[in-house]
Amino acid sequence: MSSDKQEKFHRLYTPVHDKFERFCRARVYGDMDYFDLMHESVIVAYEKLDTLKNEGAFLYFLFGICVKILASSKRKKKPSYADTNEWTHLKDPGNATDQRTEVRILHEALAVLPEDQKEALMLFEIAGFTIKEIATMQQSGESAIKQRLVRGRNKLTELLTQNEEV
Repeated sequence: MSSDKQEKFHRLYTPVHDKFERFCRARVYGDMDYFDLMHESVIVAYEKLDTLKNEGAFLYFLFGICVKILASSKRKKKPSYADTNEWTHLKDPGNATDQRTEVRILHEALAVLPEDQKEALMLFEIAGFTIKEIATMQQSGESAIKQRLVRGRNKLTELLTQNEEV
């Protein structure tokens, strides 16, 4: 029975691995290592595979688990993005100081956005998901996602231009 479950899980996971990795990379934005998030999510998904009702929804099953793990992690940690220097793990010997500063400023501005806008922007702009995919993930309509993207971009522009004026 266990090998059947392993084969089923492998059959479902293999085609969605790349999309799931992109989702995890986009969702963590400094909270934890994306690989750790993927690993934890896959373990939980394997354990709860029997609860999956529709095999076609396996990717969204993984997304839901991933979001719950992140929410749990955030409740335990409660990070303060503006007051910490937790972006130091982005060190790259060839990276200029200006680039690191810009990344820090962008992350601080993203931290100010409402969670749904921030998530929609990260999934669309960084992870490359479509509006339709994001609507499914966020359990919203496509027009709501478009509004979140517009409002999020406008707020980011406002926040980032304020930083330039200072």
